Amino acid sequence: MAYESIIEKEETSRCFLCLNGPCEKSCPNGVRAAEIIRSLRFNDEARARKLIPHNNPCKTCMTKECEKNCNRLKLGNPVRICEVISELTSAENNAEDVDLSIDFCGVHCENPFFLSSSIVGSNYEMVAKAFDMGWAGVAFKTIGNFVPEEVSPRFDTLEKEDNPFIGFKNIEQISDHTLEENLSYLKELKKHYPAKVIIASIMGRNEEEWTYLADVCTKAGADIIECNFSCPHMSGEGLGSDVGTNKDLVIRYTAATRRGTTLPILAKMTPNITNMEVPAIAAIENGATGIAAINTIKSIMNINLDTFASGPDVSGKSAVGGYSGKAVKPIALRFIHDMKANDMLKDIPVSGMGGIETWKDAAEFMALGCETVQVTTAVMQYGYRIIDDLIYGMKNYLWESGYGSVKDMVGKALPNILPAENLNRKSIEYPKFDRKKCVSCGRCYLSCYDAGHQALRIDEKGNVVMNPSKCVGCQLCKVVCPVEAITKGTRVNI
Repeated sequence: MAYESIIEKEETSRCFLCLNGPCEKSCPNGVRAAEIIRSLRFNDEARARKLIPHNNPCKTCMTKECEKNCNRLKLGNPVRICEVISELTSAENNAEDVDLSIDFCGVHCENPFFLSSSIVGSNYEMVAKAFDMGWAGVAFKTIGNFVPEEVSPRFDTLEKEDNPFIGFKNIEQISDHTLEENLSYLKELKKHYPAKVIIASIMGRNEEEWTYLADVCTKAGADIIECNFSCPHMSGEGLGSDVGTNKDLVIRYTAATRRGTTLPILAKMTPNITNMEVPAIAAIENGATGIAAINTIKSIMNINLDTFASGPDVSGKSAVGGYSGKAVKPIALRFIHDMKANDMLKDIPVSGMGGIETWKDAAEFMALGCETVQVTTAVMQYGYRIIDDLIYGMKNYLWESGYGSVKDMVGKALPNILPAENLNRKSIEYPKFDRKKCVSCGRCYLSCYDAGHQALRIDEKGNVVMNPSKCVGCQLCKVVCPVEAITKGTRVNI
């Protein structure tokens, strides 16, 4: 990564991603600075370049009005907007020609991006706004035959260094609207957005309710029924993840749902289990068409060491809740892989979710076999507007990779995930050090000595020197390097 790219990464991460960014409104040259910075933040450099005027006035700007009006200035130094944008050149491509449409469970979707069943899709006005902005569909917030009592507050986050949103916890339950209100939302959405895909997420308390909810949601215009077998914090037994971890309940409730509809059925799986394949197979064998995974992970978040209360702090008390956000992506991908590697599930449609923020996250899920992806936590943090970079970033990646359709990349990564015993254990790939990029921070040396194989030393000039007789090729040094001055080197047989 070039020095300029390091600056780009650091500065875009400092941006507040303001609504109606004052940087953009104050630019005398009309540069869409807020959108450009946002696209860079979400790994969509192609769209950022597309938004830059051909003469890139940021290269010669002397006033820097954007930085003078940056909200970050109120806390110290502004984002170095001009410096970041001046390093980019305007560019066009043919990415718009890429086809993002895909058929999922027999239902045509204009693109693979859906809102997942949560607060981000819980009434007509919200979903209509998302549809207008480009989202292909919504898994509407779980509908029940009852309205739960909620708590306040109900959200908390896990922080790391200057990032306040590594992980997210919620203890919110299903929809707080009545069944009648929710059915009216579904009817109106289908009436005004017939080409969009509406997934009705449902949760019953017994077989009769599962059948009834499937029936009324079907009649209201849903395209797909999703069985919520996975919410980890319902205030009652036999609900949510209590179902998803109980094969017998999955069998009974999936069959009951099938009795109420002819629509495709998704079984939404819980990660609070060792082998997700067991309930997933049970659901498919009893009427489900596809799988949605993963729901949130049971968690306890942030003990306050002054009060010893946990978060969210509800009058000094809390409860086990659902963990989501970027940090859960590796766990979600593992469960997706395990199902796609199973002979009984490999051809079953999967809608993936868990930590998706950028087009790259979404592409990883699709490379492991998902046809669609669902997003909640990123929308809660950044808003529906992330769809711009999800769509354009995915299109550009596919175009640059030579794919004409998003369907072409589904499952491409599956052959590369092997059982541990089948990996190459007869060679070592040594790290390669770029002294021009190295800033002599010594992080690689510290990590190798204190947590590795003592294969690095610092010479009298401050340069890192590797001892190949000690190096085992673990590449911990590469992982910890803050400026990406260490890359893959030569692989040799042993």
